[in-house]
Amino acid sequence: MNTAKLNLPQQTLESTTGKAHELLAAAHSRTGRVPAMYANMANSPGLLETYMQGYERFRGESGFTPAEQEVVFLTISRYHRCLYCVAAHSLIAEKMSGVAPEVLAALRERRPIPDAKLAALSRFTEVMVDSRGNPTPEELQAFRDAGYSDRQALEIVLAMAVKTLSNFSNHLMHTEPDGPFAAYAWKG
Repeated sequence: MNTAKLNLPQQTLESTTGKAHELLAAAHSRTGRVPAMYANMANSPGLLETYMQGYERFRGESGFTPAEQEVVFLTISRYHRCLYCVAAHSLIAEKMSGVAPEVLAALRERRPIPDAKLAALSRFTEVMVDSRGNPTPEELQAFRDAGYSDRQALEIVLAMAVKTLSNFSNHLMHTEPDGPFAAYAWKG
């Protein structure tokens, strides 16, 4: 598909001042580099700041385990067909969050997930995205029956907001997986 691309440069620590510089410096201090996605998002400091704050809140306060967080992020990013975020979260899933290889492969390939609880989480996350936050009572009950709370349903809304910011800005900028994410490139 031929999609439009914004005519904005990737920002760097040297090319930015103010809030954009602060945000890129924070990303650099955490990861040792400025990922291409952040370099692109820095063209709108409010976008990057909102993304970073929401991401940190979801990571720290959602009540989901690191593996469950990756299931949520990968499900949303796969749904939106974000090549960058699927690659990035695949690396995080494998190297940092303890997602089993067969679960990661199933998520990337949209096959059945061989873990009932994670499968229910992915299913409900996709329902939330596809229905724009309007699951049926039966779909919400299946999520609850898998061991998740109503509060965690709201946390999926936060993850949806965060991933919509990154997925859609990556689409507009045609962001390619960079650095260590390149090894996890996904064709969609």
